[in-house]
Amino acid sequence: MNKTHRKGLTAVVAVLAAFALSACSGGAQSSGGGGSAGSGPVTVTFWQQQFEDYQQTWFKKYVDQFNASQTDVKVDYQVVPADTWQQKLQAAQAAGTQPDIATTSYGNIKPGVAQGMFAPLNNYMPASAFSDIKSNIQPFVSEGGQYYGYPLLVEPSTVFYYRTDLVQAAGLDPNSPPKSWSDFINWATKLTSGDVEGTTIASVAADLGWSSWGLQYNSCKQWPITDDWSASRVTDPCMADVVNFYTTLFQNQLIPQTPTVGYTDATPYCNGEVASMVNGSWALGQIKSSCPDLLAKTAVAPMATKDGGSGETTATLGGWTLTLDAKSKNPQQAADFINYLVAGDPNIMADFFKTSGYSKYTARTSVDAAILAADPNAQSDPYMQIISKDIVAYGVAEPVYPWDISLAVGTAIEGSMKGTDTVDNSLATADQSINQTISTQQLAGTAPKS
Repeated sequence: MNKTHRKGLTAVVAVLAAFALSACSGGAQSSGGGGSAGSGPVTVTFWQQQFEDYQQTWFKKYVDQFNASQTDVKVDYQVVPADTWQQKLQAAQAAGTQPDIATTSYGNIKPGVAQGMFAPLNNYMPASAFSDIKSNIQPFVSEGGQYYGYPLLVEPSTVFYYRTDLVQAAGLDPNSPPKSWSDFINWATKLTSGDVEGTTIASVAADLGWSSWGLQYNSCKQWPITDDWSASRVTDPCMADVVNFYTTLFQNQLIPQTPTVGYTDATPYCNGEVASMVNGSWALGQIKSSCPDLLAKTAVAPMATKDGGSGETTATLGGWTLTLDAKSKNPQQAADFINYLVAGDPNIMADFFKTSGYSKYTARTSVDAAILAADPNAQSDPYMQIISKDIVAYGVAEPVYPWDISLAVGTAIEGSMKGTDTVDNSLATADQSINQTISTQQLAGTAPKS
C-alpha cells in the first residue's frame, strides 16, 4: 500500500499555495513536452507518484502500448518518488513546466478545483466514461456537473480481518462476524488469550486522525465540523460514542498497549500477536506477500457498525485519480491518454486489479464485470467480493477539511484511550482546537461544494 495518500492532507495547503502563485503568474503554460502541427508527434507529460513496484511496471506497460499505437502523440512517463513529489511539483508549477497529467489523491481534487488547477475532463472525454463511475464515487471527482479527475482505484480505510481458527477456538462463529460495536468488544474480549491480544486498531493520534473517519461517519452521519466549515461539532454525543469505543478497547487491554508499528502495517497479525485486526484493504496485499500461510485462515468483514446495522458506511475511500492540468498546451491529447488508460477498455484496468492481487478496488462498474469475466479466480475470491460489495459500495470520500481538524479528533481519542483526560474533556479540548483552526485559517464558508 502507498501510505502517502493517507497523510497527504498535511501537504495540501503548501501545494495549493504553490499552485495559487503559479495561477497568478500570467498564464504560464505546462511544458507538456512539445510538438505542434507539422513538427512531429505532440508530447504530453505524465507524472506518476511512486507506488508499489508492480504499479510502476503496470503503468509503463500500458504507456508503451499507447505510444506504440499512436503516430500523433507520445506520452513522456515519469515516476516521481513520494518523498520528493511535493517539492518537484511545486518547482514545476513555479516554472510553468508542470505535467499535463498527474496522479492526484481524492482529497486534493476539490481543493484543487477551487484553485483552478485542473481542467474539466468532460470537455475532452465521452459522457459514457463518467456514467461508468460508481455512483458513490462520482462525487469524489466532480463538482458543479464537471469531472476534474478520473478514478484509478479506491482503497477502503477500514476492514475487519480475523483468524478463523482462533475465532473457533474461542467459541465464536467465524461465519457470523461482529455486527455492532458491543459485539466487536465481546469478540476482542474472547479472543484475548495469553500473549495474544484480541484485536489491533489505531491508537496514536496521527493514525487515529484519519483511520477513525469511517467510525466517525457511521456514528454521526456527518463530520465533526459543520458543512460550511464555520464551527466545530465534535462535542456532539455521537462523537463521544466513537471515543468511548476506542477507550474501552485500550483500557481493557484488548489491543496492544505499546504498538511497534502503525495502523497501516499488518505485521502484528502476520506474527500472531493479535487474533484479528482493523486495517485498510491494502493489508490483504501484505498478508498475501508476507504471511501467505495465514491466508486460508483469514476472513474479512465490514467493520462493525455502532448499532449493528448493515449496508452502512464503515470506511472512507482513499485512492488516486488521473487529472489534467488546467494549463496543459495539449489537453485533448492528454485526455485521450487518460481515456485510454483508466476510462476505456475495462480489461486494461481489470489487469491492474488482478496484478494487485485484488488488494485495491475498482471505481467503475464495467471493470467489475470485466474482472469476473476474465478471471475465474476472482469469482470465488471471498475477500474481493466482500470488500467490494459490503464495504466499497457504501464508502464515502475522505473529508477534505484541513488535517489540523482530523488531528484534533485523533488527539482527543488518544487522550481518552490512554487516560490522560476524560472523554468529555478530550472532546472539549478538540472543540477549542478545531474552532481555533477555523478562525486562524479563515475556513468559514470555504468548504468545497458537493
